[in-house]
Amino acid sequence: MYIYDEIDQQLVEQRVAQFKDQTARFLTGKLSEEEFRVLRLQNGLYIQRHAPMLRVAIPYGMLVSKQLRMLAYVARRWDKGYGHFSTRQNIQFNWPRLEDVPEILAKLATVQMHAIQTSGNCIRNTTTDHFAGLAPDEIINPLVWCEIIRQWSMLHPEFAFLPRKFKIAVSGALTDRAAVGVHDIGLQAVKVDGVLGFRVWVGGGLGRTPIVGKLIKPFVAWSDLLTYLQATLRVYNLHGRRDNKYKARIKILVKDLTPEVFGQQVDEQWQLIKDGPDKVSEEYVNEVSSRFVWPKYDTTLIENDDSITLQAAGNLKFERWLRTNVHDHKVTGYASVTVSLKATGVPPGDITADQMEAIADISEKYGFGELRVSHEQNLILADVRRQSLYSLWLELDILKLATPNIGYITNIIACPGGDYCSLANAVSIPVAAAIQERFDDLDFVYEIGELDLNLSGCINSCGHHHVGHIGILGVDKAGEEWYQITIGGRQNGGVNIDTNQTQIRGGGAAIGRVIGPSFAREQIPDVIYCLIQTYLRLRDSDAERFIDVVERLGIGPFKEDVYSDPILLKAPLNTEVVDV
Repeated sequence: MYIYDEIDQQLVEQRVAQFKDQTARFLTGKLSEEEFRVLRLQNGLYIQRHAPMLRVAIPYGMLVSKQLRMLAYVARRWDKGYGHFSTRQNIQFNWPRLEDVPEILAKLATVQMHAIQTSGNCIRNTTTDHFAGLAPDEIINPLVWCEIIRQWSMLHPEFAFLPRKFKIAVSGALTDRAAVGVHDIGLQAVKVDGVLGFRVWVGGGLGRTPIVGKLIKPFVAWSDLLTYLQATLRVYNLHGRRDNKYKARIKILVKDLTPEVFGQQVDEQWQLIKDGPDKVSEEYVNEVSSRFVWPKYDTTLIENDDSITLQAAGNLKFERWLRTNVHDHKVTGYASVTVSLKATGVPPGDITADQMEAIADISEKYGFGELRVSHEQNLILADVRRQSLYSLWLELDILKLATPNIGYITNIIACPGGDYCSLANAVSIPVAAAIQERFDDLDFVYEIGELDLNLSGCINSCGHHHVGHIGILGVDKAGEEWYQITIGGRQNGGVNIDTNQTQIRGGGAAIGRVIGPSFAREQIPDVIYCLIQTYLRLRDSDAERFIDVVERLGIGPFKEDVYSDPILLKAPLNTEVVDV
């Protein structure tokens, strides 16, 4: 955990006091709705379908037990007893009263939490790998660099009113687990001739115009990172569209200028500020790093414990959980564990106050009280002794938090959709529930193998449907809800690097392709089932994933089977194909 210094704490407390005054002035009619709108958005407050929604920042997805207990307290006192983890590693509360929000923010400030810049046209929460600081394949611990970016970007006066919202992701490992390819700026740590630096992708993003980012700088030395980010944002701030919100994202500017011209303009700006006050010093990196409290691991533990093998041999549920939810750790004798928030019938990413408190206790009992939030809307117990895995599993199973589905079709990513969001064209939660129920047989789920299924209630793509192996998009036609299907998307940035840490290899983020006309809500489980049957029929071996078959054969066989399926032909189609 990063420990606030006096400046951090003072800044957050002053922001709480400011917003309390702003809210009071709005409620007494001294601020108009339009005047208040900008103020509330940059403090994470939306006006949703039924009530305000408060989005609380979880910087780079890192939580500790006392913070999770505070979130439980907020959920129980000011909400309806639950919260919703988002794909941006934040948490959202859907039912607070507007007049209570300043008090909520004041309570959060007591445990070093806030809602600053979780909305609005500014630099949002910087995200990273949910195994940051834990993964065996890390080149660097990205948490330190995410904190450096947070300090630089928080309330930065030059970038407080950008043309549109702006998102940065950082990957510090050999394998990109931060989806850097679909962010406004994606950073991948690399070492060239022993010098640490970052590859810089710019212009990625989902939404109405999904685009994979372009590599505009193969290497930026660590000391130049902030000045290069500033130069990039400066070009965007100067030339980004402000007359059309659909064309205001940096991805449109990069596309219009071409990546080459955009990169040249960034370099021109960079030369003016490269050696300026934002140049990162070694002393500053050390200072930031020193404010993190790192676990004191037991170095006497062994990697494998025979008792785990024996317990798994006699317990299929535990064996499956070990296979899907337990992950390698950089320290011998430890593991990272995914707490699945995707039990059948539970909205993806939702968690009750009781569950939050229980997980906080568990994180201290079996580790050091540290957790991560994943962009897949699950929680990670950071440091679990491998010898304690069976006991941990028993406790999680009682809480219905041990669903062994990480990496599989029922680990659905989904936005809140039309049940809550005023922007949504269609509901997401009931569709996710129907799919989970259809695929509730774990034997069948494991036969299908690795598959990412993502669901969004509108074109804004908060559920990241564009990069799901199967993506589902809710669309509106004449006031009716329909659902468009895409296949072939990938979220990983495809920036895996070889052993000398200098060369790009491997796949890449990819945008899924629309298979054809959209379907009615009740058809969606059958559509997904048909796609799965086509995959199982066409795969060369059990090792060939759904995404591999789509890339090998294209969408043609899947499209043909879906639109000729006799069950699906019984219901009408929306013949209009929405351009995404």
